[in-house]
Amino acid sequence: MKITYPENFVWGVAASAYQIEGAWNEDSKGPSIWDTFSHIFGKVAKGQNGDLAIDHYHRWQEDLDLMASLNIKSYRFSIAWTRILPTGRGAVNSPGLDFYDRLVDGCLKRGIEPVPCLFHYDLPQVLQDEGGGWKNRDTAYHFAEYARVVTDRLSDRVKIIMTHNEPWVTAFAGYVLGIHAPGEKHIFNGLKAAHHVMLSHGLAAEAIRASARKPVKVGITLNLSPVYPATHLKLDFQAAERVHAIVNRITLDPLLLGITPLTENWFAKWFAPAFIKPGDLEKIKSLDLLGVNYYSRSVMEFGFQHFPLFAVEVKPADSEYSEMWEIYPPGMYDLLKRIWDDYYIPVSKQGIAMPELMVTENGVPVIDVLDADGQVHDERRILYLRDHLEQIHKAIQAGVDVKGYYVWSFTDNFEWSLGYGPRFGLIHINYDSLKRRIKESGKWYSSVIAENGFDTGE
Repeated sequence: MKITYPENFVWGVAASAYQIEGAWNEDSKGPSIWDTFSHIFGKVAKGQNGDLAIDHYHRWQEDLDLMASLNIKSYRFSIAWTRILPTGRGAVNSPGLDFYDRLVDGCLKRGIEPVPCLFHYDLPQVLQDEGGGWKNRDTAYHFAEYARVVTDRLSDRVKIIMTHNEPWVTAFAGYVLGIHAPGEKHIFNGLKAAHHVMLSHGLAAEAIRASARKPVKVGITLNLSPVYPATHLKLDFQAAERVHAIVNRITLDPLLLGITPLTENWFAKWFAPAFIKPGDLEKIKSLDLLGVNYYSRSVMEFGFQHFPLFAVEVKPADSEYSEMWEIYPPGMYDLLKRIWDDYYIPVSKQGIAMPELMVTENGVPVIDVLDADGQVHDERRILYLRDHLEQIHKAIQAGVDVKGYYVWSFTDNFEWSLGYGPRFGLIHINYDSLKRRIKESGKWYSSVIAENGFDTGE
């Protein structure tokens, strides 16, 4: 059976600056918290770092040529804040801004829509050292100024500017769990950082719209996960809903409703007034495009040992797992449908326009083997992408207006604390020679784009 997608459905790929660019200290770029964190012994697998990554900073034209050869229509990339403002504020570093200027022009020359994202975890180290990073409310205002600088330069050619990639990861992986830069472990600081990141989105949206030389859509991408109870017990259902609130609603509610679950949680509500100021939530609720990043689901059961959520994650024994997560395609449909039913339908009934909805990341790490023929026959990745695209099609058929889909990621790259182990790319990277090879999944995705759909085999 052949399934097709709506006319003008956007087919794209995604990447981030620290994971691919390299050139970590070239052309007056300042250090980010990831430049620092990845050089601390024990923080990244095998002592690896993003100093070189895949050298996209110097090989960007080759990479864009590969995108064009695969019919890619849109490239969502991130901008390194410290290339533009080496200390996070102050004088603009022209060579850094010029690089992204060339990248945007290079995309357009090849018929690829450039979609810059202003922040993908790489906070300027100076802002972390001097003010505590996202724990400091001032960082949100510095971010807005950075957004203005980028908008001044690029808004005559880009149609979308994304503010943040996965603010939950920025705050919780960086300030609560300590597995990402800056590596702190403090729940109050994490909640404070989470709010300040969201506030910075609202301030940046204001700056972008005020500075744009042509109309620009303001977007954000969120890491979201459908949360299921492990059993039909009420306690498990309640545990799942508490996790849903802290993982999904903590970003969705402010952006789409102008409220926050932090003020309803029995634990967080005692701290929230310390950093949520009057007018903040109204400012955050400013969005033209909601990006959904989906990789896997969460299954929760009640448990006393995980304060204050009293929820324990369960790994279903009958499921298939990648190198990192459970593979669960139906979660894509369930997540999109719940967002649509919980937010879009109720708000739309009030006559309020809602932001466009896209899947801005989806992909899987599998063990890729370079065969004797010099090819990477990654059938498991193809199956993963096909199964998830089927679920998106199912959601569209159910009335969810999904505008596009971006594969994570275009190339193999530096996978944060896991180093260069997990491979997500449509393009294989030899990390010794940096040679690029198109995988079978890349060829398959190219055919999907060309046909605006694919045969399910049924």
